[in-house]
Amino acid sequence: MGGQVPAESLEARPLSKDSVPAWLELQQAVERVDATGEHADAEELLEVLADPKLDPETDSLGLWDGPHLAAYAVLHTPHGAVDVARFHGDAAVHPDRRHRGIGNRLVAWLEARAQARHAADAELSAMPGELLLEGMAGQEDLKKLAARRGYTPSRWWFDMKQPLAGSSRPEPRPAPEGTRLVPYAAAYEEATRLAHNDAFRDHWNFTPFDETDWRTWVTGAKAFRPAMSRLLVAGAEVAAYLLAEESTAETAVTGSRDCHVGYLGTRRAYRGRGAAPALLREVLGAARDAGYDSVSLTVDTANPSGALGFYEESGFVVERESVTYARPLEAAARPS
Repeated sequence: MGGQVPAESLEARPLSKDSVPAWLELQQAVERVDATGEHADAEELLEVLADPKLDPETDSLGLWDGPHLAAYAVLHTPHGAVDVARFHGDAAVHPDRRHRGIGNRLVAWLEARAQARHAADAELSAMPGELLLEGMAGQEDLKKLAARRGYTPSRWWFDMKQPLAGSSRPEPRPAPEGTRLVPYAAAYEEATRLAHNDAFRDHWNFTPFDETDWRTWVTGAKAFRPAMSRLLVAGAEVAAYLLAEESTAETAVTGSRDCHVGYLGTRRAYRGRGAAPALLREVLGAARDAGYDSVSLTVDTANPSGALGFYEESGFVVERESVTYARPLEAAARPS
């Protein structure tokens, strides 16, 4: 990329299906430089644009220098939020274009768009609004930009991994009394969604999944691996669940297959009875048997269920740390 066009002169237009090759190239360049560990392919980017609750025409921005995508931003609206309307801004600047004001332009656009979305929605505007930005904990450019625009760190996350090579199959843990361990099946989809909404309703930034979001981002996602997912059921109810994912893009880049624990939760009525250990032990063994090289997960370091300590005791080690920055929308509406 030439890199001579100033930030204000880059052409702004929404992302579309035609943008995907350039968008993918930008994301790959960012991962190589920032070591985010996040890999995507064209199909996964198309999934983002196909979200039925996202309007790419108004909620995405590409900054272009001819055919080259210098930066992008996508705003995700928290439909169904229950306490604070936390809008999520996904954005990145190509490494060759940094330190030229482009990041500031992206964040200003995200702030204005979130403010407009918040004001236009009667349910969301009835509660406080925030805009969230995320990045690697050691990403100094983002840290400085966030500070200049009035954001504060609000949450830290650990990406954790457990290698499987050379390990023996872990001893299974018995299912809690009154439950039975079963493979995931489509017949349990709705019961699993309801279990998730119960399990996470006391967690930070939780927005209940409705049926549309569940099928878009969980069971209908390209990465979802039903064959590696497990449930603990009690009658017709899902008491606890572990839903697994796999990134084929990551495997293509690293040459290593990772079984990612996308969702692991236990209904409140079943907590403290060994549900999560039983599910995790089962999936660690199943992943080993299926030829995976590792199992990974992401944990909120302030998770109220004590998940971080549980994962550390289970043999997971921290690979990366990321941070979420937050700023009230009321403040974001003021000139910076």
